[in-house]
Amino acid sequence: MKQDMMSFLATIENEIEDLCKYLYSNPEESYKELKSSRYICEVLQKHNFNVTNEYLDITNSFLAVKGNGYPKICFLCEYDAVPNSGHITGHNALASISVGASLILGHVIDKIGGSVILIGCPGEYLGGTKATMVKQGTFDDVDVVMECHPDTITCESGTSSAITPLSVKFTGNSELSYLNREIYTSLDSILLTFNMLNSLMKGFPKNVEINSILSSGGYTPLLTPLESEAKFYIRAKTSDIAELTENKIREIVNSVSSLTHIPNTISLYEPPNEELVTNRTLNRLFSHNLKENGIIDIHPPKDISAGLSIGIVSQKVPCIHPYISIIKDSIIEYGTKKFSEETISDFSLSQIKKAALALAFTGSDLIEKEGLLAEVKNEFFTTKTTI
Repeated sequence: MKQDMMSFLATIENEIEDLCKYLYSNPEESYKELKSSRYICEVLQKHNFNVTNEYLDITNSFLAVKGNGYPKICFLCEYDAVPNSGHITGHNALASISVGASLILGHVIDKIGGSVILIGCPGEYLGGTKATMVKQGTFDDVDVVMECHPDTITCESGTSSAITPLSVKFTGNSELSYLNREIYTSLDSILLTFNMLNSLMKGFPKNVEINSILSSGGYTPLLTPLESEAKFYIRAKTSDIAELTENKIREIVNSVSSLTHIPNTISLYEPPNEELVTNRTLNRLFSHNLKENGIIDIHPPKDISAGLSIGIVSQKVPCIHPYISIIKDSIIEYGTKKFSEETISDFSLSQIKKAALALAFTGSDLIEKEGLLAEVKNEFFTTKTTI
């Protein structure tokens, strides 16, 4: 069966390369990926995938399915670019890997049974849509979820940080400042919040970092600011630690309101991220398939301090998020214009096809090898009970 999949890749490699180059030449901002989504869906429909556009009424998302029944092997697709910078993190390559894997596994799915699913997830740079999809039950009956991210080195899937983006607003009165010197303002409340937070940091949980900014606090010293806002970016090892930290910030903010008599509003200003829980069995299987396809130099699991939207999915279903090197020159840095240019190099396109084939092989193994999927799920449920 794997030989059949390799032979099929030879017939579609131009389509994969053309997709990567098209997305590179037509970068689109988060939630504005109209051309990107349409192009990908047309490729999938050409290969007899059943495609639902605007999935869950999310602009530029899609759900593509081929096959029938279980196991359900799911790949994720991201295709937004950074404004004015293009695909400096390689989402054009990521999408090409996921589409390629879906087409390859889809070619044999009727022979081996089960289903292959590709989900288009717009808006990754603004928090993504995966949290909404989880809440809407998208992954309730999916067996595994996989995606490969382009990078400067090839690494196994590791962990990511839990992220809580918190907005704190105080609303007072806008009056002439020189006539109201004895009245607390919304800005006073925000500044007191910062001071109290800095003083109490010793009592916060370990393995947590809080980044903050004053996002609004008036526009002229002549008037007391009607509304002042601070944004806090809580970065923690686990979601439980992030929640404890959020609760402490809420306590501080409510104490400030009590002292100054300035009411507050606390909300999330973008979707939060839960930490990525990598399935080691799935990780090991994918790494084996990478080596089988010629990618030998695989580094240990990569743990990152950033948040990943796939984190919340990994709490629901076994997941991996490995990294694939798309560069030959080690001095090229991730997230740069040069890295973006490298996504369409001959070396990158070769790596993209190898990674797509390895993902498809992994899906095929899970379907065909009795007991392998059970091992993946047993680890998943065991891990959930021990976290």
